[in-house]
Amino acid sequence: MRILLLPALIAAAIAGVILTSDSRAAAQTASRERTLFVSAVDAKGEPVEGLGPDAFVVREDGRRREVLRVSRATEPIDLALLVDNSQAVTDEITYVREALSKFVAAMGKEHRIALIGLAERPTVLVPYTTDRAQLATAIGRFFFTTGSGMTLVDALFETSRGLRSRDGERAIFVPVVTDGVEFTNRYSKDVVRELREAGVSVHAVTIGRFPYSDEHSTRERGFVLDDAPRATGGQRITMLAPQALPALMERLARELSAQYKVVFGRPESLYEWDVEVTSGRPGLTVRGTPARRQSGATK
Repeated sequence: MRILLLPALIAAAIAGVILTSDSRAAAQTASRERTLFVSAVDAKGEPVEGLGPDAFVVREDGRRREVLRVSRATEPIDLALLVDNSQAVTDEITYVREALSKFVAAMGKEHRIALIGLAERPTVLVPYTTDRAQLATAIGRFFFTTGSGMTLVDALFETSRGLRSRDGERAIFVPVVTDGVEFTNRYSKDVVRELREAGVSVHAVTIGRFPYSDEHSTRERGFVLDDAPRATGGQRITMLAPQALPALMERLARELSAQYKVVFGRPESLYEWDVEVTSGRPGLTVRGTPARRQSGATK
């Protein structure tokens, strides 16, 4: 019996070594890969399909990295619509409601969307949900609050903090705001830092001129609207009038729902560096945000 058992034990031991080595190799490979979720649009702002690795140039801490794989992003998005419903939106409310409806319809049914009002204080009107009927009802009832100001800066910070308990890989905030009165005691640098640490991409849609002011709340809102989209791989879309808002929001939804998953290689490291993705083709605009959950990442 011992003679028969010995080869089996040796074979089991060898198999264990192979499995351990394979597992270690897989873990090391994962730690040397990072993922970006990237939008790619043409000169008209429409998403471009069928792109491969050559379309994307990825740099980490200024050093170019090899793009390993590119595919259509299928991971659900946790998407928060942070919408101005202060008195300043009185004349635009009809366009805002239509724009929200078109945006939600164009995003498809798999993404989790929250609706947050900004009047007086950040208010969750609809928590993250895939229930489009619930969102449609809330949008139909969306209205301005008389005599109120806006709380965009606080809403971005608090919504980002609330996102920490969610485990999705993709998170996007879409503020839709006018240049009305803002109320906050926060500083833009703290808000931008929080958004980056939470892995949120900010795509801001602003209606109005947003003149500079030394008043704290207005000044910090201006800084946030300029800095947050740029620092998080998003964008700021500026409009002087609201008439084109529905079409613009529908196009933005098409862009976000058609993102790519771009996986790039990097040296094994305990540190996370700033990552930038740019276009490898003329006439193509790309913007990307690192996945919120990276295998082997040390935060």
